[in-house]
Parts: sequence; C-alpha cells; structure tokens
Amino acid sequence: MVQNYKYKNSKLPTSILSIFMSFLRLGTASFAGPANIKYIHRMSVEKNHWLNEDTFKNGIALCQMLPGSTAMQMSAYVGLKTRGIKGAVASFTGFGLPTFILMTILSAVYLKWHNLPILISLFTGLRAIIISIIAYATVSFGSNYLKKWKDIIIAIAAAVMFGFDANPVLVILTAIILGLLFYKNKNEQYLVDTPVNTTDESKLLSLLFSLPFILFIILFFLNNQLFEIATSMSRIALFAFGGGFAAVPLMFHEIVDVRLWMDSKTFLDGIALGQLTPGPTVITATFVGYLLNGFIGATVATLSIFSPPFLIIVGISPQFDRIKNSSYFKSALNGILSSFVGLLLSVFIKFTLDIQWNFILVSIASIAFIALLLKVDILWVVLSGIALSIILRIFRLL
Repeated sequence: MVQNYKYKNSKLPTSILSIFMSFLRLGTASFAGPANIKYIHRMSVEKNHWLNEDTFKNGIALCQMLPGSTAMQMSAYVGLKTRGIKGAVASFTGFGLPTFILMTILSAVYLKWHNLPILISLFTGLRAIIISIIAYATVSFGSNYLKKWKDIIIAIAAAVMFGFDANPVLVILTAIILGLLFYKNKNEQYLVDTPVNTTDESKLLSLLFSLPFILFIILFFLNNQLFEIATSMSRIALFAFGGGFAAVPLMFHEIVDVRLWMDSKTFLDGIALGQLTPGPTVITATFVGYLLNGFIGATVATLSIFSPPFLIIVGISPQFDRIKNSSYFKSALNGILSSFVGLLLSVFIKFTLDIQWNFILVSIASIAFIALLLKVDILWVVLSGIALSIILRIFRLL
C-alpha cells in the first residue's frame, strides 16, 4: 500500500517533482556507497517525514536481501512508499542521474586524453572525506542498531566475512540464522493482507516490466553489440548480491575474460573513474558502454545495470509488506540490520587501508568527520573537500 506521507505542517501530499529534486540534490553528493543510506534516512524520515522509522528499517532489510546497490534500491523504496510507482521512478532517477552524467563526461575525457593521474590527484582529499562519511554512517547506524551484545557479534561476524570476500548471500543468510537463534520469539505468528494496487498502479507496473523486453527486442534487430551490452549488464545486475563490490568481479569476468571487450588495465581505469563519481561502484557499466558505443552505449549499459534491481524492489515490496509483522521476520530483521553495520565497517576498513595517509589527509578526514557529527549538510562537506583538494594541489601540498 502506498504510504502517502505529508510534508510537515502541510496537508498537501509530497509532489513527484519534490521527490525528484530532493534525490537529485542528494545524488550529487552520494560519495560513499552504502553509507549514503544514512543521508537518505535523514532526508526521508527526520527532515521530510515521508516514512516512519519502522518502514525505513524494513526497507533496509529488504534491500540487503536483493541484488544491486543498496543505496540506489533504498532511493526507489522511499519513493515507492511515498508516492507509489511514480515516486519510485522519480527518486531512483534523481538519485542516479548525477552519477551517470559525471561518469559519461569522465569517460569521454578518458577516451580522448587518457591523462587520469592529474585528475585523480585532485580528488585525493575527497577520498579522505569519503572515509569520514563512511565512518560517520558506521557510528550512526551502529548506535541505532547494535543495542545488545548479540547484535555486536552478528555485526563483527558479517564484517569479517565481508572482509574475506565471502559471498554476500552467505553473509546475509548467516545473519538471518543468527538473528533467528538469538531472538527467539514465541509470540503468535501472523501475516497481513497484501495491499492491492490501484488500477493505474497495476498498469504502470506492467508497463515498467515490459519495457526491458521491448528494449531487448529492438536492440537485437538494430545493433547486436548494444544487445549484448544490455543482456550482459542485466545478467550481472541479477547476481550482484552485496552491491557494487560484488558486481565488480562479475563485470570484470564478463567484460574482460569472456567477451574480450577491453583489457584489464582499461577496465581498472574505469573502476578508478567510478571512485571519482557519486553513486554506486556499478556505474563502471557506464564507462564500459561509452568506450564500446559512445553515449548510446553508456545509456544502454546504465539502464541495463540498474533496471533489474529497480524492478525487483518495486515488484517484491508489496509481498514484503505482507510478512513484515511476523515475529520470525522481526528476529531475522535484527540479524540483517546488524549485518549492514558489519558491511559498513568492512567498507570503512578496506577504504582506510587503501589510502596513503599523511598529516594533511588525516586533518581533512578529522575535520569532515566532526562537521558531519555537527550535522553539516553532506553536500557542503563534499564540495568543500573538492575545493580544498584543488587548492592544495595548486600549492603542491597534496
């Protein structure tokens, strides 16, 4: 059922344009992978009151269990719960559009000049800020979800498993099992009636599910390479449990080893470019598509890598609502939320170890972390980091 939350102190429903613009703004500063969920929470629950706390927690659990970028899926989930399918399209598009535009521009620059070291060096300071964003999200979610020692055990176990590159599906299943064991609940189990979509919603949902098949058919007859790009990226998206970090090895195998579309060095350059953009790591698909077939290739690859997770969450969410009041589900939910904190912790450790720290970078990261604790808007933190990195580069201090 669509939860048509209102603006605070207003009787008007949230407009589709407002949802789009809010997520567009957030998407311009979404440098931190799953840590961005903290900022989606702040915007949708704390600031605009589109969702309540329980609904948002259920969304995290659902997105953790599905393939694709958790932050991207949460953007769709918030839009879906606020204004139905149209809201989901608006939030998902707004959140992902800045990343797509920037990655397309960077891909064009790469294709023409191949001169990335200077560009990457300008964002060294920004990477330190990204560490601060992830650290802040880890601390914030940890304080919210790790209430008992059992929660901490699950989080640590998940962090260790993620750290050793365990299959994300295995991590989530382990968290669910531990949640069921740790939080046994003898209360009565029950289901709620599945909300029935309106006729307009059902028609729109059917249209959304038919569009990918129509696109595949058109590309099959018009351009075989674009068809192969679309099918390859869609297949990768369907098996990318655990977000972008799980999708990268799948993409590498498909693009470099199987189809021989580019060598490993070029693909890794695309990964490096992806780290300079907001949004999920799977935006590397845009880079691959652009190098193979220009802007059209980039568009097809991007739509193909993001569409399956979007359609899955829009299609599954109503059934998820049916079981969310089960005590078994609530026990599993505790485990999943704790594993999400473990994921954030493992990402924080991984990114921290990848940076060659010095006094300047430690100072930048510390200041950014303090600013986030003081509730400074993440967009201003990121923009300040970019400006500071450029200034330090000019004076050869970074």
